[in-house]
Parts: sequence; structure tokens; C-alpha cells
Amino acid sequence: MSDEKADHKALMDTHASRRYFQKFERITDHLTRVAAARAAEGALSDVDVAIMTRYLKAISFTFRALSMKYLLVGRETGTFFGSLSFDATASGFPVFNELLVMANDAQQAESHLRNMPSSDDLKDQMLRMIIGEREIPTKLQFALAQRLYYEELLQGELFWAQNHPQVEWIENLADERRRYLVHWAVYDSQVNLPTIYLLELEDSGRTALPNDERRWPEVQAHLMAQSLGGLKLVTIAKGFDGSFDDLHPKRLRRYHVGPMYSSAFTRQSGPIRQVLEQARAPEGEDWALAWTVEELLSERVTEERSGWFSTVEREIFALDPFSGRGVDTGATRMERAIILPQRPFQALEELNSPGFGSVRKYVVSPQGRVLSY
Repeated sequence: MSDEKADHKALMDTHASRRYFQKFERITDHLTRVAAARAAEGALSDVDVAIMTRYLKAISFTFRALSMKYLLVGRETGTFFGSLSFDATASGFPVFNELLVMANDAQQAESHLRNMPSSDDLKDQMLRMIIGEREIPTKLQFALAQRLYYEELLQGELFWAQNHPQVEWIENLADERRRYLVHWAVYDSQVNLPTIYLLELEDSGRTALPNDERRWPEVQAHLMAQSLGGLKLVTIAKGFDGSFDDLHPKRLRRYHVGPMYSSAFTRQSGPIRQVLEQARAPEGEDWALAWTVEELLSERVTEERSGWFSTVEREIFALDPFSGRGVDTGATRMERAIILPQRPFQALEELNSPGFGSVRKYVVSPQGRVLSY
């Protein structure tokens, strides 16, 4: 067994599977409030919040679909259907292959639904079995859960393994210079985490980027090919800048949603393990979610020759000036945050671990409010 496979864990028990999905249902609900809190701090614009909320809701819909797929795991359903596999060490999220299978299921969801009884028919059959035969209709429950799974997939707006670039107009800077925000997301296969990208750029081309039948497909293909967690932002931005003479990247951000730590499901080490052990939080509050933002800014513009008679703009990016870390991170700045309920936060404060000194804390109250520390 490879080390990667050893890090993966299967949820074979019905109770554990439902607890896992209920936990993530709460967490993803809190994430949209964190985005709102960041907007109140001035870290996100209204456009940023709308885009981030869209991706965070997509993550929530993905978990909802998977919860239907694995609703009856561990029960005798008359068929072997497997169980959810998640990364118990690095991320706490489902493994990358779960999203690949889900995308394949989505392509065939319509044909599956066409050949299945309706939800009302299945519920009617279940009722007759419970009342008439006095049996638990497990197989019918399984059939209904699978129908609900395919219905979720058919509705769309889920977080897929690849979520292709979209473009939002911000403003016109001059007659032939426009500012756009391009955003896309991937499920990082190396660390099993959702990763969201936001790129602000200026377009000096004759045709507006969204309407350009040549450049826009090229931009989409280029960005998806570069969406690897192992690549530094400065590498991505320089590659983009060098590939498109009339597109000028000014600000690139990358959001890593996770890892998720939970004493019930993941194997953590270091201070976060002490925090969760000392908190002794009740079920549903024994978790913490990391949230990391990398940001790269253009510092200035230079011109270089292109051909015999023309020049093109090239960006010079600002790297973190402190202790040479910019060379290591490939970013102008990096912000680490953690989202957690009150009990784990109190344990974190009591431990006073120096590793969390520079980490922004978003604390979820029992009433669901998010407070920033």
C-alpha cells in the first residue's frame, strides 16, 4: 500500500458517514459568513464576495450530493456500492477520485433518472412495506437516496474537479483598455482541497476579452493548465504575462479552503491536535478549518521590444520583502486563517501556541455568528 493510500480512510459506518456530512454542512454554511466578515474588514470587494460565495455554495452542494450517494453506507441494500473515501491526514476532505466519479455520474444522471421510479412512487412503496409487511424498506430507501443524488447532480452548480474560468467586467480604463476579474477553481488532486483563483487583469486588445473568439478560449486553456497547487503564483502570473501581449495581470489571488481538522475523523499532529484534545467539544463542534490566501501584486510595468517596430508591456511583480520569504512563497503576501467553534478557540487561547500568533481566527458562536480575532 502506498503512503498516499494509507492516508485515505473509508467511512464504512452509517452513523459515522452521516456525522461527517453533517459536520461539513455546518462548516460550509459558516464559510459564507466568513466571506462576509472578510468583506466587512475590507479584504474582499462586493464582486469578490459574490464570486467567493458562489464557489463556497458549490462546495456545499457537492457535499450534499455526496451525502445522498452514501446515505445508506454500511446498511444491507442488496448491492455493493462502496463508501466515501476521504483524506484523513492532509485535508479531511473527500479524495480527488470522488469528484471524478461524481462528474462522470453527472454526465449520465438524466438517463439514470429516466429509468428510475419517481420519488413519490418510491415513498409510496416504502409506506406499503412498513405498514403491510412490517419491514424496514432498506432497498427502497437506497433507491430513493440514489434518485436524490442524481437529481442533485442534474441541478448543477456543484464544485467539480475543474471549474473553468469565467470573466467579470470591472471598469473601462480608456477607449481600448478594460479591467476584468477572471475567476476559476480546481480540486487540487495533490492535497485533496478546493482551490479558488481570482485574477484581476487589464485588457488592451481591440476586442473585449469575453467576446474575443480567439483569445478567450486560449486564456481559459492556459489558466486551467497552470492551476497546480505546486506552482508559485509568480510562476503562474509570469507565464500568463509572457503568453498574452495585450493582457496584463495586475493582481492574482489563490484561496486554499482547508484542511479540515476533527478529532472524530482526521489524524492531526502538533498544536492543532492539542487544541482539539483540550477543547473536549461536543459532537458537531470538534473541528477547525484552515483558510489560506496567497496574493501577488504587480509593482510596476516595463516595456520590451516585440518584433522590429513595436513594444509590449511586461509586469514586474512585488514579492514579500520580509526575510526573503517572497522568493520562497512566490507571492507578495500570504495570510493564514482558521475557522473554529468557541470551545476549540478557548482551548487555542489557553495553549497560547506561538505558531498561531499571526493566524487570523474566525470564531463561530453557538448562534452561528462569526467573530474575527
